[in-house]
Amino acid sequence: MKMQWKIGQVEMQNPFILAPMAGVTDLPFRLLCKEQGAGLLCTEMVSAKAISFRNKNTISLMQIDPAEHPVSMQIFGSEPDLMAEVAKSIEEQPFDILDINMGCPVPKVVNNGEGSALLKNPDLIREIVTKVSHAVKKPVTAKIRIGFEGYPVDPVEIAKIIEDSGAAAVAVHGRTRQQYYAGEADWDTIHRIKEAVSIPVIGNGDVDSPEKAEALVKETGCDGIMIGRAVRGNPWIFREMNHYFTTGELLPRPSWDEIREMILRHARMQIELKGEFTGIREMRKHIAWYTSGMRHSAGLRRDSNLVSSYEELEKLLDHELENLSDSLKKENKTMAVWGASHQGFTLTATTHLKDSVSYIIDSAPFKQGRFAPGSGLPIVPPDYVTDHMVDAILIVAPGYTEEIAGNIRKWWGEQIRILTLRSEKVEELS
Repeated sequence: MKMQWKIGQVEMQNPFILAPMAGVTDLPFRLLCKEQGAGLLCTEMVSAKAISFRNKNTISLMQIDPAEHPVSMQIFGSEPDLMAEVAKSIEEQPFDILDINMGCPVPKVVNNGEGSALLKNPDLIREIVTKVSHAVKKPVTAKIRIGFEGYPVDPVEIAKIIEDSGAAAVAVHGRTRQQYYAGEADWDTIHRIKEAVSIPVIGNGDVDSPEKAEALVKETGCDGIMIGRAVRGNPWIFREMNHYFTTGELLPRPSWDEIREMILRHARMQIELKGEFTGIREMRKHIAWYTSGMRHSAGLRRDSNLVSSYEELEKLLDHELENLSDSLKKENKTMAVWGASHQGFTLTATTHLKDSVSYIIDSAPFKQGRFAPGSGLPIVPPDYVTDHMVDAILIVAPGYTEEIAGNIRKWWGEQIRILTLRSEKVEELS
């Protein structure tokens, strides 16, 4: 896959795109994603009608920092003449690409005939894209979904109409309006659209890791990769994508200290832009995303809802993350599980040994530093655990028990008890 590419005459250094998300991709978060290597940033969607009314809150959503470029401004609406007029009126603002939302599934947008409701009316799509693209010199793009319940939507035909009407690219979320964000994204439809049009196609849906991004490109041939929900609380995903696509290597996940520093920096940026009262309160959802999956983070999320100042937030993070760090060193839980990180928790839970486990051991670097789904147990490399931290290791890697047991004895000596799982029963390995 080519790292450098273009939409119209706008050049991107990599294909990894921050999706437009209301309440998420504001200026501070976009800047953090840019620093981590996002190739293209997208603003929160803004109403064309609200822009025409010069709504104060809407105008604030359109603020762009010089460090963001390239950046796409997304508007939504259903009135072709109004949208063209608004596009022309804002063209001098410092965005690089103008995107039209045709995929938002939320009722308050759809019920106004906007967002994904446009998919029901291909002729209206043609009129909107034609008039907007003729009104401005900057590249115009559109973001669509692949269907709308109860209507015979042909997403391939929609994409062709968008191209024929003057759009420079199309982004495709591989779900219908009815799906919202549930179920699997239909990458095959993205592939069919890529085959049918000559403008760049941006794939969107289910990409939450470098491996998934690679799979999307292989299955669809898409030119760009748009990342949505997986980036919430995770701006590092762009750093990981760039590293993987240039070296073939997976980076370790950020440390707890990195997470803390990112939260605090994000909070400072929010406060600078919106003031402490609003900025701190908007950080509450971000804190939940940043700490999702971390063990003992439920208390942090609960207490963060009571924080009303930056100083209180800093104290809370110091206290909670210190407790998290300490919990990794406690000796009253003296078992580690060796095997697939997701499998380790599931099997351990069935043996009633869950409360005795402190770590999931995994030799894969890209998993280390994460927290196992469900259990929240930290995933650590073999050399992290020493003989004074655990006195038993449960192996749950089918087919590799003897090999792993040999390595454990070599590294930690005979004093470490080695357990294995047979038919959901724990047995000691002699």
